[in-house]
Amino acid sequence: MNKIRVTVWNEYRHERSNEEVKQVYPHGIHHCLAEFLGKEQDFEVRTATLDDDEHGLSQQVLDDTDVLLWWGHKAHDEVSDEIVDRVHARILNGMGFVPLHSAHYAKITRKLMGTSSFLKWRVGDDHERLWVVRPNHPITAGIGEYIELEREEMYGEFFDVPEMAELLFISWFKGGEVCRSGFTFRRGLGNVFYFRPGHETFPTYYNEQVQRVIVNGIRWAAPVHAVPPIQGKVEPLE
Repeated sequence: MNKIRVTVWNEYRHERSNEEVKQVYPHGIHHCLAEFLGKEQDFEVRTATLDDDEHGLSQQVLDDTDVLLWWGHKAHDEVSDEIVDRVHARILNGMGFVPLHSAHYAKITRKLMGTSSFLKWRVGDDHERLWVVRPNHPITAGIGEYIELEREEMYGEFFDVPEMAELLFISWFKGGEVCRSGFTFRRGLGNVFYFRPGHETFPTYYNEQVQRVIVNGIRWAAPVHAVPPIQGKVEPLE
């Protein structure tokens, strides 16, 4: 069986500087993600963090990655533009990309989106109901009508994102806001799935339904090994 090679990237800053976050994710958000992903027999999982050499994303690592997960929040600007360009090129060439939560504002996500990615937000122990709006999609398989999260950070509309290929989840928060919280789009040969829940002070990534969505999203985003398109100047066929 050919395994899907997954790299989980995380800033790994909050967990080392904020005791509240450390209590929730004592070994880092990347470790929590890698732990449940590693239970999938068709996944081969590695982790990388901001402070690793080349942010843990050397050309060799990216060449050996089928799907890249990305969690970022407080240190977006510290990500090297050279690494962003390197990741961007791999996505255009077919690597899948799954940005999580505040990675909507990561340099690489905004480069792919081509928008500001601005939205409303509030951290206030908001009750969230994450509604499935495309129940026949492989990413929402096994989820049911909605995911209930007792505590989450509110993200609200207007969310400045590009025209999406498929809207999968819409969130409702107890404060009355809504947000497009899970959607796909494509860039070049790469599949991109953005999934919003996952604030660092709440145990969202221990939720089994959230875990199932991320697992499904990785399988959806994994590259299809088709014949690469011919580009550049060509001679006429006839």
